[in-house]
Amino acid sequence: MSYQHVDVQGNSIDLPVGKVVCIGQNYLDHIQEMNSKTAPEALFFIKPATALVPMTPSFVIPSSQGAVHNETEIAVLIKSPLKKASVDDVFAAVWGYGLALDLTLREVQAHLKQLGRPWEIAKGFDGACPVTGFVPAELVTSPQQLQFALSVNGQSRQQGDARLMIRGIAQMLSEMSQHFTLLPGDMVLTGTPAGVGPLQDQDKLELTLLPWLQVQTAVTI
Repeated sequence: MSYQHVDVQGNSIDLPVGKVVCIGQNYLDHIQEMNSKTAPEALFFIKPATALVPMTPSFVIPSSQGAVHNETEIAVLIKSPLKKASVDDVFAAVWGYGLALDLTLREVQAHLKQLGRPWEIAKGFDGACPVTGFVPAELVTSPQQLQFALSVNGQSRQQGDARLMIRGIAQMLSEMSQHFTLLPGDMVLTGTPAGVGPLQDQDKLELTLLPWLQVQTAVTI
């Protein structure tokens, strides 16, 4: 299924489909659950546009590369270029906010880490970024207070609160723009809280971005 940015009503957004720039290790509880090594510098990585797929009505996960983990994140859609932008400038370039799953081939990632190699193939494979519709930025008066959740088969799995980010959205966008020019249609993923875990064929997922968005979807292989 081809991907196009849409709003929460399903209307197409007049922006191209670009890259996805992500931050890792942005919630302390997730760092602790993964027993991750950290550094003062932000951990940025990129998913290609081919990783993007619609969240609904279902999405496909790989079946032969080990466990595929959910990582639920606030997604930020960019509408105008950001290059070496200040913290004060970044929000004017935001179209809106949604949710995305940073799907991760966990065993592949762990193996590549052990080898000291980059782990893009664990994060950037085709379909690795299912995305919801976006809430227009003008409706979100306090993006740093957004709360979100994921349940799997009726069981709560992830609870997120943007106030607990190590790097807030404005700081994150500014820092990213020092390294990568963010272009119209690019998307930024803002990190995942604790609660990552394997997804299985036919799992039923519900994602919530309070108070604007509640999405049901399913996993297929």
